Amino acid sequence: MAEQSDEAEIQKQTTLELWLILHHKVYDLTKFLEEHPGGEEVLREQAGGDATENFEDVGHSTDAREMSKTYIIGELHPDDRPKLNKPPPRHPA
Repeated sequence: MAEQSDEAEIQKQTTLELWLILHHKVYDLTKFLEEHPGGEEVLREQAGGDATENFEDVGHSTDAREMSKTYIIGELHPDDRPKLNKPPPRHPA
């Protein structure tokens, strides 16, 4: 893993780039937006925050979990873990 990121830095990455947090790891999913089976909007709703709960609620496959590891760019700084910004829960369309 490259480096530790703080929550403010991650939240800035929501327009041109899409960063989010899963299990205290920072992911850059910018290049995955068009490939995501659930659609781009699902990821955009989670941008800049902790998407762990929603990721787990969906029940991603083992293959999806393995593939996600290729998008890890760092780890959330330990000081920011207690104050994670969790996006609102997804509502079915």
